[in-house]
Amino acid sequence: MSDTMSFAIGLFAVVVFALLAPALQLMARARAWPLGAVTLLAIAAVASHGLGVTLGIFAVPQFQYWDAASVFGFFVMAYVFAFGAVYKSVSLEILLGLVDRPGRAAPLSEIVEKQVPDLFRGRIENLVDGGLVEPDGPRFVATPAGRNMARHIGRLRRAFGIGDTSLYDFSD
Repeated sequence: MSDTMSFAIGLFAVVVFALLAPALQLMARARAWPLGAVTLLAIAAVASHGLGVTLGIFAVPQFQYWDAASVFGFFVMAYVFAFGAVYKSVSLEILLGLVDRPGRAAPLSEIVEKQVPDLFRGRIENLVDGGLVEPDGPRFVATPAGRNMARHIGRLRRAFGIGDTSLYDFSD
């Protein structure tokens, strides 16, 4: 019985996470918090996991932590993967822009000239705000922190077997 209850505690923590994560995202936008979306997901995960474990310790006589944690971890990772797939996706923004247009279509030149520059401008602003690049006249240069992060990301991409994704080439 304690196994089943431990799994139930894990599911309860998942529900708390699924409610808390978007609530934090909405509050962050409404109040202009300087925290990034991924940081907010981490806060929601730690808080909901902590709440679940605390509840399990006090409510289940023989609480099985790993049973609860496995359920929690699986569903939270699924949420994070889904979130990552739609968060700041350039392709998805182009698709959504097309769907919102009359006739659900636009010539490629219009997408390239109007929509893509705004998307990339937003991305460069994120990099500047994060201290990874800085403006240098009409161009941008990577800061030492940016170069360091790029080295780490390049190593991770190679370790995960991510090669040329048609946007980036890590052939070096």
